Amino acid sequence: MTDSLPPGGAVLDADELDARWRDAWRPEQVAERLAGVGAPWCVAAGWALDLFRGGQSRPHGDLEIAVPAAGFPEIRDRFPAYACDAVGSGRVWAGAGADVLAVTHQTWLRDPVSGRFLFDVFREPHEGGTWICRRDESLRLPYEAIIERTADGIPYLVPELVLLFKAKEARPKDHADFEGVLPLLSRSRRDALGGWLTRVHPGHPWLERLLKNSGKW
Repeated sequence: MTDSLPPGGAVLDADELDARWRDAWRPEQVAERLAGVGAPWCVAAGWALDLFRGGQSRPHGDLEIAVPAAGFPEIRDRFPAYACDAVGSGRVWAGAGADVLAVTHQTWLRDPVSGRFLFDVFREPHEGGTWICRRDESLRLPYEAIIERTADGIPYLVPELVLLFKAKEARPKDHADFEGVLPLLSRSRRDALGGWLTRVHPGHPWLERLLKNSGKW
């Protein structure tokens, strides 16, 4: 997302957001509808960690998936009965056009009848099949290296990258997710997360926990 957002966009208060996300879909519902798409999409954020863990660990207020920006039209075309709203800086542009989509990276799929939001799409920067981190454009990885799948085939973002993104705000639920997943991370995953945190969020408190858990990285 750039700094030049267009005018307009609605500001929704916390109570309205909670109400409108109440019927958010689960990963399996999205995966069923996206079966066979060519774009390398994956479940992101808290749900991705639970897919890695093999079970739901806490309630989730929404569902986020990530897709390379150029692949978003293929995702959108799977949901012709729904509206796509762009989101940025606390504002929501209903049924956003190309101009708003070009300067934002989040899109909420909305049921036009009920007004409920169903899932969130992160339109990620990339070069061909290489994913580019929004927080540090020098961090680039092939999509096959950042997406794993559950036993029943649901793609999810690898936990070390999920935690890297959670580290920015580190809300109570993010700290809980980190502590819950840390014992399940292999040495190579902990090393990768430690290196990325040092690079993107130097001095982050999770670095000390990683060091205690795994030794020097």
